[in-house]
Amino acid sequence: MRDFARATGALAKTDAIDARLLALFGLRMKPKVRPLPDKQTREMTGMLTRRRQLMEMLTAECNRLCRADEDIQPSIKDHIKWLKKSLSDINTDLERRIQSSPSWFQKDSLLRSVPGIGKVVSSTLLIELPELGVLNRRKIAALVGVAPLNRDSGTMRGKRTVWGGRAALRAVLYMAALVATKRNPVIAAFYRRLLDASKVKKVALVACMRKLLTIVNAMMRAMTAWDPKPINKHVVTEA
Repeated sequence: MRDFARATGALAKTDAIDARLLALFGLRMKPKVRPLPDKQTREMTGMLTRRRQLMEMLTAECNRLCRADEDIQPSIKDHIKWLKKSLSDINTDLERRIQSSPSWFQKDSLLRSVPGIGKVVSSTLLIELPELGVLNRRKIAALVGVAPLNRDSGTMRGKRTVWGGRAALRAVLYMAALVATKRNPVIAAFYRRLLDASKVKKVALVACMRKLLTIVNAMMRAMTAWDPKPINKHVVTEA
């Protein structure tokens, strides 16, 4: 919205200006109407955000503990203990909420049947990517931010790179792909083929993220559990 406002030449910011620009944005861009998430989804999104915050704080405190003086270490250790307890509690609560919902539990079971996807990745995909199984493989990859986008203009031809999308999803998908290159036969074979073709490891790993996302998207569309041969068929034929 701020970029749109600047494009119109509106640099000042007041409630009246914001209201006018929001109305103009809606008139010009005609964004799709999307339903608001229900109460349960909103609550679980908040819990997922809180879990991410706890993980960040826990990592920061562990790093501080390595450099702290002896008289400071007890305080940091107490905080680390509290953070671990809070993280365990919120994980338990998320797991309980997912299992108490037949729809969420079914989808969670399907996702966790994929080698490389655990409870953290599964819950993040369920809560923060409700479009999973609804969009086609190109749109879902662009939404998450793992689709290669070109930067071509005039005679300039640049390398395709990925950017934008939902950063939190990319973070968990990266870890899932990393595990899948070792434990998932489909992703592992794909990763080796890319490396054999002289692809940079980081590029190959992003491609694995995209392939893994495409597979689970096809699974959720068909509501079928992990099975390498049928899933590969879904991936090839998906629009």
